[in-house]
Amino acid sequence: MNTATSPDFTHIGPYQPRYFVPGQADLTVPGQVRPLFQVLLDRTIDSSRALQDWLRERSELEAALSQTGTILYIRMTCQTDDPARTRAYQHFIETIQPVVKVFNDQLNKKYVAEQARWQLDPKRYEVYTRALHADIELFREENVVMETEADLLTQEYQTTIGAMTVVFEGKERTLPEMGKFLHEPARGLRERAWRSAARRRLDDRGALEQLFGRLISLRVKIAENAGFSNFRDYKFRALHRFDYTPKDCKQYHASIEELLVPLWRQILEKRREHMKLKKLRPWDIAVDSLGRPPLRPFQKVNELMDGCSKIFNRLDPELGRQFSEMVVAGLLDLESRKGKAPGGYQSTLNEARKPFIFMNAVGVDDDLRTLLHEAGHAFHALACASDSLLDYRHGPMEFNEVASMGMELLADPQISVFYGPQDEQRSRSEHWEGIVLTLVWVAVIDAFQHWIYEHPQHNSAQRKDAWLAIHERFGGNFLDWEGLDDEHAFLWHRQLHIFEVPFYYIEYGIAQLGALQLWNNARNDPKTALANYKKALALGGSRHLPELFETAGIKFDFSQKTIAPLVEVMKQQIGV
Repeated sequence: MNTATSPDFTHIGPYQPRYFVPGQADLTVPGQVRPLFQVLLDRTIDSSRALQDWLRERSELEAALSQTGTILYIRMTCQTDDPARTRAYQHFIETIQPVVKVFNDQLNKKYVAEQARWQLDPKRYEVYTRALHADIELFREENVVMETEADLLTQEYQTTIGAMTVVFEGKERTLPEMGKFLHEPARGLRERAWRSAARRRLDDRGALEQLFGRLISLRVKIAENAGFSNFRDYKFRALHRFDYTPKDCKQYHASIEELLVPLWRQILEKRREHMKLKKLRPWDIAVDSLGRPPLRPFQKVNELMDGCSKIFNRLDPELGRQFSEMVVAGLLDLESRKGKAPGGYQSTLNEARKPFIFMNAVGVDDDLRTLLHEAGHAFHALACASDSLLDYRHGPMEFNEVASMGMELLADPQISVFYGPQDEQRSRSEHWEGIVLTLVWVAVIDAFQHWIYEHPQHNSAQRKDAWLAIHERFGGNFLDWEGLDDEHAFLWHRQLHIFEVPFYYIEYGIAQLGALQLWNNARNDPKTALANYKKALALGGSRHLPELFETAGIKFDFSQKTIAPLVEVMKQQIGV
């Protein structure tokens, strides 16, 4: 996409014709949504077959509603400075989502009662049934209003961040665009760029601190209403984390501190020596340590799409075809522009059962890796698209990220599409260093989130102190932050997950360990590793998390037993 507006989805038809939801139904109007739910709620179920038909109709309605909200969200994030798009998304959050939540609880209870009567295939439905039992346990009607308010606050965060621009080198630029200057050899230029972007973020620190305080209060009250002593335990249940606990997460933190933080220090020390600096500053991390010009794998987003299409075709013809079909259908919006929300994501149009990729590409190596990552999510959505149950057309997040991080590593041998031999190796080395940083940064963000909700009555000053202590624990003091006290103290404001999706971040660490195992398997037998990867993707969310990992030929484990051998592999790749 090369327009300054969001993609046009009017030509994207449903995966299959509707047989329950009227074709002309306006699913942004509560008066048209409620009767559809009521029909399902009033339906008499007189056989196991009737219950399965009822589930398919429920999935059709849920998919149609999900796609309506997803398109409104995409349009809003593609142009956060368009008030009409903001209002349209707000309207959906305020008027439709509360209706859906109340009816979903009633439908969940109806399903549980009917399933007990008609005994559906336990292997087919056990994951679905377990999740619904958890949702019933957590639902409180009095929480719906507060959840809506929290959703609106996260939208406010998106709008605030998306509006951030700076005038730099004579041109107004988005903050994602500013990132490309951090790859420039001229240290003075990098410093000016870093400081300019950091100051712009600090301009809104008061508003963001206030917004976050309101989010914490809402989340704590929601958890209390549901009978939980703290929001963390509530959220673990809401995220259906049945296979690991907060204690396991803290074990991850400890393992990373012991095994990965020293490796990260070695990487930074090697960089400091190459750059002949007494100390590394925050603007010295992304640049090539040998002073070479920044990697520029492409100039225009069309070149990025064409190159990745070649990579996927080389890797697997089916994946190549799927990616090309996405390009032709206009299911990618990649370039950075003013008013666009930060970051990148893949979101599925659940009725069409097609993926959409959103990015802020500016022509750097990270953009290539990001598109490979988001394409992994897209391939996952396509692999399980045929399942009749909407809940099974997406996996648990811990495995969804194996799909994306695994694709980064599986596709890595093909990046010569973008680079000559020297730059290819340079890109690969930077990617491996980035993997180490990812594992460490996940521990930072996850540990910080645990602290936040273990100390819900904290104030802004205490939160700042906790952030600095946690960041230092995981190597934040390896850089010189002299004269950058506020920039350091509010660095976490850049992490949208803390604002928008609390406790969603440890998944990246768990999945990165899985992706590393997948890559290790591919070194020995690439054909089998890819086949196992695709087989696991096709299961969607229909199996338990450990089984998904096992199907992919990897272990669901993030203890030292699994991490230690992978650290040795990473050291070999990085050369430290």
